[in-house]
Amino acid sequence: MQTITLPANDPASIDSALSLLRDGEIVAFPTDTVYGLGANAFHSPGIIKLFEAKGRDSNKSIAVLIGDFKQLDLLVESMNSNARKLVEKFWPGGLTIVVPKRKDLPELLSSGNSIGIRMANHPIALELCEKFGPIATTSANLSGGNNPHNAKNVYDQLKNRIPLILDGGECPGGVPSTVVDCTTNEIRILRKGAVKEEDIMKALS
Repeated sequence: MQTITLPANDPASIDSALSLLRDGEIVAFPTDTVYGLGANAFHSPGIIKLFEAKGRDSNKSIAVLIGDFKQLDLLVESMNSNARKLVEKFWPGGLTIVVPKRKDLPELLSSGNSIGIRMANHPIALELCEKFGPIATTSANLSGGNNPHNAKNVYDQLKNRIPLILDGGECPGGVPSTVVDCTTNEIRILRKGAVKEEDIMKALS
């Protein structure tokens, strides 16, 4: 497979990415944290391609990016007050919440009863999700590899494994999102990242 890199600020590039996603393919694109590798969140064959391209263990969960709050209804069974407070405060931004998932979602997204969801604060990621819908997304690197901050980082690790990279320059954040488990009334921080723990606790106080 030949990997093509296109400028993310060209509408034709966005159209190419959307077409690939609709065809069940995977696409790399910039977010506010690191570059992501995305597939249709409701299409198991596309999600499988995410695992294959990264060399990732299929038992690991895949988070989903959304483009607006209405898309939550497509993914979430329920959200408690803590989850709602956090998304109102930190979305769009570098926070992934883990909440009870709808039972009709592909099991490949997560083998359990919950799912990680984020709304990225980046115009390209937002546009893709707004126009396409929820996108299953993981970092655009080989499993265990360095976090990709630009298109070259992605190409160096995933060349000939993915069809398209949208080049949006350097990611402004460079640090993966903070992951917070909101499945119970007492939150748990599963991964420290872009949003500080003290800011999370302040938002819930």
